Parts: sequence; C-alpha cells; structure tokens
Amino acid sequence: MVAGLTAAAVAAVAFLAYQASANAPSPAQLAEPRAGKAPAAHATHPPKAPAKKDALAVPAQSGTGTRVVYALAERRVWLVDGNGRATRTFRVAPSTVSPPPGSYAVGSRSGLITGSDGVQVEHVVRFTTVEGVPIGFSAAVDGSMRTPDPRNKTGGVRMQRPDGDALWSFATVGVKVVVVP
Repeated sequence: MVAGLTAAAVAAVAFLAYQASANAPSPAQLAEPRAGKAPAAHATHPPKAPAKKDALAVPAQSGTGTRVVYALAERRVWLVDGNGRATRTFRVAPSTVSPPPGSYAVGSRSGLITGSDGVQVEHVVRFTTVEGVPIGFSAAVDGSMRTPDPRNKTGGVRMQRPDGDALWSFATVGVKVVVVP
C-alpha cells in the first residue's frame, strides 16, 4: 500500500513538472523584452514577499540621542546609542498598566526586589508612574516572562535575564526612555 501511494505521488509530481515546463517561456523569451513593452508577468513567478524588517531598525518618531525605546504594540525594546543606532533589541512581556507614549527618564533603579506581582525580580529600571503604579523594566530571577493577571495592576515590563543585564548596564538614572505606540 505504501509503495502504491509513493508511486502515485511520484507520478503526480512528474505530471506537474511537465506542465510547468511546457508553459514556461524559453530563456530567450525571458532575456529579450518586446520593444516598448515591459516583460510580461507570469503566474509561475509569484510576486516577491516584502522584505523582512530589520530588527535593529529603531522606530520612527522615537527621538534622538542615547535612549531606551519601548514599542507598546511590538512588545519590544531597543537600546539606542548616541549615534542613533540600536546596540540591542529584545522582546518583552508588558505589564497590565502601560505608560502612555511619550518621553521619560530613568528615575530609580533597584538591584533585587519582589515585583508588584509577587515575583522576585532583578535589575529594575523605573521610569514613570501611571495610576499610582510604578512602571519599569525588570527580569524575573527565575527567568519567567509570565503574562500578568489582568485583575491586578502591575507595572513591570519583563524581559529575559540576559536582556535585563544589558538594560541595567545601559539605562542608568537620567537616561531617556521613549515609549512609542
């Protein structure tokens, strides 16, 4: 039975290959466009997919100079040097309370604390307060990036521990934090 299915599959592929080659233009036809006309599009050549976005590309409208950029919709952070180039970017898990888009500055930092969700976190970098909830970046000591309980107001934007280490080294008190939609 398996041999029969294999033979049928090989026959189907061979038939489709024959059909494709019978309908394809010759190399000479492809090399010489007709005078005054653009080369014809062929169904056998689908349009190219859009180019993938460069992950290090810093979001537009995120300001200038040394800064941390936090894109709410992308759930991503960029560490941007003084020349406007991202030195690192990484995914984050947002908190239940998000800061509105705007420009902030790192106001305080803590090496190791218990987060507002009860999880022990390290490298806490706070930059604003919303509805009485401190908002900042941190990494869970256990490495988790759980989605917070939506019934609780939490302000910790979580990242992986290596990303937390990088942010901790980069975002000292006074460094600009730009939040974009």
